[in-house]
Amino acid sequence: MKKLRRTLRPFGKTAQAILRWKRFSFTDAPPIFGNSKPKSGSHLLLQILNGFTRIMPYKYVDADPIRTIKKDGGRRTADDILADLKSVPAGVIGWGYVDATKENASFLTGAGRVNYFIYRDPRDMLVSQVFFATDMHEEHGMHAYYNSLPDFGARLNVAITGIDRDGLKMVSVRQRYDGVFQWLDVSRQKNVKCIRFEDLINNRDATLLSMLDEVEKTGYKIPTRREKALAVLVDAIQPKKSHTFRSGKTGGWKQHFSEENKMLFKEVSGDLLVRLGYEKDNDW
Repeated sequence: MKKLRRTLRPFGKTAQAILRWKRFSFTDAPPIFGNSKPKSGSHLLLQILNGFTRIMPYKYVDADPIRTIKKDGGRRTADDILADLKSVPAGVIGWGYVDATKENASFLTGAGRVNYFIYRDPRDMLVSQVFFATDMHEEHGMHAYYNSLPDFGARLNVAITGIDRDGLKMVSVRQRYDGVFQWLDVSRQKNVKCIRFEDLINNRDATLLSMLDEVEKTGYKIPTRREKALAVLVDAIQPKKSHTFRSGKTGGWKQHFSEENKMLFKEVSGDLLVRLGYEKDNDW
């Protein structure tokens, strides 16, 4: 039944879009792709993208993300990822967890396209990842190992340093953010808007309006008045409807990082927080 619903979903969503927009063609608005690193706000971004379908003529947002990593932990081939990116239907908003490889960036940043990349304070990202893998997702590769450790602090230490033994492989926090810097570099060139998770929470309206500006940079005029469009997007943001929702707050790491965790994070991450603009120095 679940498989059948997924098969029928595009047809039902397309029918809804036809009724809403009173049109059969959905090629006017520019192609959009929402991108993130895991546990960095992807489902918040997904809710906003779903709001886009109510203010601009898009059919729907793809149900499944495009991933770099297979479910079994192995890496997908560059050709497979690029093929998935190219297969997103016209008038459909795509999203996923895609690296800034030359091939991916070249395709996604083509003329007339819009890309959003959301990232998050590494400390909050790590806390979210540990809670998710430990308590919310039994199939996560780190679930059993995290639960074998004595407490949250021990799990957080592993998340900070990474692990590569006994069939477990997870990179350090500094290595995790290599991909973030790659997208930040691409964004300085063309057609990628990088967004902080924290700005969507703490400076919501201005950030949402800047996302709409990004669409209109392509030359496309959004048909919904700005005031109404903003209200629709604000209404679309409902974190508790996300199956991965835990707190939806910023700065929550302060409640979970021990002094030991802080020292280890600084040792492993170096100037990561300074480069990302989350701290002025390492004295935090």
